[in-house]
Amino acid sequence: MEHTSKLITSTLSHSLDGQKIVLCVTGSVAAVECPSLARLLMRHGADVHVVMSPTAQRIIHPYLMEWATGNPVVTELTGQIEHVTLAGKHDDAASLVIVSPSTANTIGKIANGIDDTPVTTTVSSAIGAGIPVIVVPAMHRSLYDHPAVTENIQRLRRFGVTVLTPRMEEAKAKIPDTETILEHVLRILGPNDMQGVKAVVTAGPTRGWIDRVRFVTNPSSGKMGIEIAREISLRGGEVVLVLGPTCEKPPATVETVRVDTPEEMLSAVRDALERTEASLFVSAAAVLDFTPREREDRKRPSGEPYEVVLVPTKKIIDEVRSTHPDLFIVGFKVESGVSDEELVSRAKQKIDAGVCDLMVANDERRRGVAFGTDTNEVVIVGPEGLIKKVELAPKREVARRIVDEITSRVRS
Repeated sequence: MEHTSKLITSTLSHSLDGQKIVLCVTGSVAAVECPSLARLLMRHGADVHVVMSPTAQRIIHPYLMEWATGNPVVTELTGQIEHVTLAGKHDDAASLVIVSPSTANTIGKIANGIDDTPVTTTVSSAIGAGIPVIVVPAMHRSLYDHPAVTENIQRLRRFGVTVLTPRMEEAKAKIPDTETILEHVLRILGPNDMQGVKAVVTAGPTRGWIDRVRFVTNPSSGKMGIEIAREISLRGGEVVLVLGPTCEKPPATVETVRVDTPEEMLSAVRDALERTEASLFVSAAAVLDFTPREREDRKRPSGEPYEVVLVPTKKIIDEVRSTHPDLFIVGFKVESGVSDEELVSRAKQKIDAGVCDLMVANDERRRGVAFGTDTNEVVIVGPEGLIKKVELAPKREVARRIVDEITSRVRS
């Protein structure tokens, strides 16, 4: 019977289905993050196997990692030649090896071919077998800044090892959060079918200011556009994300330009398209259709009656099409309380008008759809009409399905 811990596999996405990942844990206190990292990888489909150094076992118990992954943990090398079984030159070897956290000691040993722990021997085998390796340093800043450590990191990079940049906080070089590590994993193991594509993506709301402290806006969180930017980047594309005011964290693998108003978003989009010579524009932001005609340069006193005159804003997608006739443009449309047939019909109007090449539409009245949710349900519409309907799913999975369709068209 399969370990019950594996019931979480692929509950967030199928991005890592069929991928065997070896997670090597060394003797840093950051090892406490490893159960969360292992389970996040599993939730995206990975089969995770853990190798622990002797010192790591004094910080977290191997039983914890066995529970986290549902697989036995390698704590020593035996006649089973575990390092070769997991990371040798054969068809059943791992797709990727991650060393997280990696101490300065381990970095030095890997860089110089010293194999005296299960971790260092497994990583050396992986490098020799041509298996991708990610090293995630974790140590005090004074150790990280040592010239020998700097040289060892550069040496690893020359070997083709991906060494992540730590977060510098409290005089420590801390590991990035698990989502950032995941993004690098997905980028390495992804299909790479957007390699060479340069894209500009908009996401999030915009604001129309009434006075110095009040504004009109909408409830967009930006999650859908952020996930699309992430997906394009993880497939090898170069992305500029133009992001409105939101608390959502943008992907670590994309360039993010923060904006506030519709005018700022339009200006940032124009600049990014020209600067990058992009071939793809995804207009996923919820840009205000109307904004206050005037902004008072004060805080209007409370209780004082007044009128706010709203004027139409420029349609960013229309402005972009007028100046970039050959650009592949994907638009988004939100409707309220309509049938699927009507949703498709309204989405197709922008395509028929020559503004968009693809449209993604949804109905905000449906449960778990549109603004502020972690899930979405959309129809993808092309010149031929309905291409596919994506049933209710996490926005990361919906983004994958949308980018699948974009890829098939920009690569054709």
